[in-house]
Amino acid sequence: MDKEQVKVTIARRVAKELNNGDVVNLGIGIPTLVPAYLPEGMRVVLHAENGIVGAGGKPSAEEAQPMHVTDAGGSPISVYPDSCFIDSTVSFGLIRGGHVDCTVLGALEVDSEGNLSNWIIPGKKVPGMGGAMDLVVGAKKVIVAMEHTAKGNHKILTKCRLPYTALKCVDRIITEMAVLDVTENGLILTEYNPEFSLDEIKAATEAQFEVSKDLKTFS
Repeated sequence: MDKEQVKVTIARRVAKELNNGDVVNLGIGIPTLVPAYLPEGMRVVLHAENGIVGAGGKPSAEEAQPMHVTDAGGSPISVYPDSCFIDSTVSFGLIRGGHVDCTVLGALEVDSEGNLSNWIIPGKKVPGMGGAMDLVVGAKKVIVAMEHTAKGNHKILTKCRLPYTALKCVDRIITEMAVLDVTENGLILTEYNPEFSLDEIKAATEAQFEVSKDLKTFS
């Protein structure tokens, strides 16, 4: 599975988590691909913490040329005619007020307790922490969408090693290999990609996990 197939596999599976009319915040990277895989006729209300409610998906290269509208990561984004632009105070009020149904974001590390590290690697320069710290405690559902490993190194750990973004905030982890739910008793494997064996998934995951009795394969 090449890099592009990995991204598509994750984005397509994440799209199945969303419902018509949901208010959803998508992080940078793989999450921005999700709108392309929503069922025809379904629309979610995309929220960007830099001040857009009702954003569309990623525009084509031609459409993006004359545009000056970007998402919170600085990438071009489309907007619907009924979209609205708001200031940061209102935008974060929506997040902190619990009005975001779901946030989908990437991670550097996530662990068996649902702790998340996704904003900094000590010693490396970053542009800022963004809105992740607010989103993961304000959204009703938190989904981590990421590659299962980074250059062969584990990303799903027993305990995060990098600085935390927030504690016990993640509800579900979706990778190209598996879907793992975070519960009070640890991680549960609920779905897996049949291109990978259970042994391969275990080897790629530092954290221990249980296998659901109702285990399904990616559809």
